[in-house]
Amino acid sequence: MRLTEQAYLVLLALADEPRHGYGVVQEVRALSGGAVRLGAGTLYGILDRLVSAGYAEGSGEVVVDGRLRRYYRLTPTGHDALTAETARLAALARRADRLLGGVPRPGIA
Repeated sequence: MRLTEQAYLVLLALADEPRHGYGVVQEVRALSGGAVRLGAGTLYGILDRLVSAGYAEGSGEVVVDGRLRRYYRLTPTGHDALTAETARLAALARRADRLLGGVPRPGIA
């Protein structure tokens, strides 16, 4: 499964502990510096795909104030996918740094 930026951030949000939907939304916002804001439909679509791929799984349900909170956690396969995608992005960033370091910026003499 190819990870979109949003799916990558959702997996990253699950890396340190299981989280319920709203907790994932908050963590993704924090990880992205506020740049990525997931709506409920987008989040649960991503979670469904990650669960289907075996990257995440349900880890329990709790009723809070009469509302059901379903928790999700990273699986070992999800951890491996997250690690591989992080390495791929880091390598891409290193290549970009090398290229941009030797290229004059447009409009600057």
